[in-house]
Amino acid sequence: MDVQSMAKKILARVGGEKNVVSLVHCATRLRFKLKDRSKADREALENTDGVVTVVESGGQFQVVIGNNVPEVYKEIGRISQLLEGSAADHSQKEKGSLAGRLVDVVSSIFTPLLGVMAGAGILKGLLLICTNAGWLSPEETTYTILYAAADSLFYFLPLLLAVTAAKKFGANPFIALTIAGALIYPTILELKNSGAHTEFFGIPVVLMNYTSTVIPIILAVFVMSYLERLCMRFIHESVKNFITPLICLTVMVPLTLIVFGPLGVYTGNGIAAAILSVFDLSPILAGAIIAALWQILVIFGIHWGIVPVILNNIAVHGKDYIKPATAAAVFAQTGAAFGVMLKTKNKKLKALAGSAAVTGIFGITEPAVYGVTLRLKKPFVCGVISAAAGGAIIGYSGSVALASGAPGLLTIPIFYGPGFLGFIIGITVSF
Repeated sequence: MDVQSMAKKILARVGGEKNVVSLVHCATRLRFKLKDRSKADREALENTDGVVTVVESGGQFQVVIGNNVPEVYKEIGRISQLLEGSAADHSQKEKGSLAGRLVDVVSSIFTPLLGVMAGAGILKGLLLICTNAGWLSPEETTYTILYAAADSLFYFLPLLLAVTAAKKFGANPFIALTIAGALIYPTILELKNSGAHTEFFGIPVVLMNYTSTVIPIILAVFVMSYLERLCMRFIHESVKNFITPLICLTVMVPLTLIVFGPLGVYTGNGIAAAILSVFDLSPILAGAIIAALWQILVIFGIHWGIVPVILNNIAVHGKDYIKPATAAAVFAQTGAAFGVMLKTKNKKLKALAGSAAVTGIFGITEPAVYGVTLRLKKPFVCGVISAAAGGAIIGYSGSVALASGAPGLLTIPIFYGPGFLGFIIGITVSF
């Protein structure tokens, strides 16, 4: 693949650099936010060598490439100014439905972290296997060092989300980082753990444990972005560069601890409890429904609304019941692509289906879905039905995910917990 040529063509065919409000990427897609959709040439993009397909969802113009997306993304950054703070042009009015804008916000905040989340999640799973097999002891310093490497991302997640949220909302990332740091500051954690009465100028403060949390810092940075712009607008330029951070920190840290923090934690816990109650009611049905719908949700980008719930479950409960069912969807579509490779007489389609199946087995299903199964329709439907069958087995087994990461062959260790055998049977049946 000629990455340089591909990057130039993609940039030109989305309407050029001036037509791009923001650009981020996930595991397989370049996610553009465009000023004028009519300037993008979708047909030419889909015919560009290396491009699998184009998807428009959640207010984003998504160019599906596959595993080479980081290289193309970097090349676009090299030949343009898009990666130098292009994440939010707030002079450009947000368009689209509320749901679409919400999906865009969540995906923009989480996509930069998916790679390192997967790596850290795999390491956590491998450490769990090693301790259960007796190869490592939690008392060993080797384990302590490796566990720190695996767990630091999840422990300090508010700090990482502060950076990506600041980029999305057009806020100062260093002010956002400082606010996040205050939430997990050792003295604040000690106050919470001691159970001592806490107040701020007479206002009661309900302290929470904000390590590994998701919603509180996103809410805080969102509000802070507006406060910062207000300060920058009205404070004299001679002092605004240090008075603005002063005001933001003085206002936002107490406000987050008093309002946004508890609100975010209670909201996340409430959603998690609601989903858990569905599993308690009928784990088989819940597993089947999640697995059957997951790939459809991914196509429309709606699955991003569930990602914070999964992360919250892992942070609060140490496990999640949703992610194992999504693995059934991944392996089902991979199996469908593999089936097409075995059955088709078309040499080009056979090669495409074969490479898509290999990619899918490692958790990246876009080439399989957009390049093979969805295009042929029947294999996609077979994949959805097969996912439901595997999801039902996984739900019945009570399988859990103990860390985050895209479901695939390499991330199987993150599911090494209750119901692990049922998980293996479920994804095998789906495939």
